[in-house]
Amino acid sequence: MALAKKLLAFLVMTALFGVSMSAVYKVGDSAGWTMMGNVDYDKWASTKNFHSGDVIVFEYDNGYHNVKQVTHEDFQSCNAGSPIAVYNIGSD
Repeated sequence: MALAKKLLAFLVMTALFGVSMSAVYKVGDSAGWTMMGNVDYDKWASTKNFHSGDVIVFEYDNGYHNVKQVTHEDFQSCNAGSPIAVYNIGSD
């Protein structure tokens, strides 16, 4: 019985530790998601080590921009005509 309690406590702590390890990344850091300025998003992404459970936030001026989620194939062919989802709040 004591072993079962210790195992349960270990599993709960492991689960909580895993959840607390997720990170929130704002794309472009302080510049956000924009065409203005000189933001190199490839360079920005190359400095990050993303993990499952991390949150990526796109912050932008929704009067001019939106974020479209597309398939890998549509991304490769630069086709945004049939997105999986469209986000336009300004902080998605």
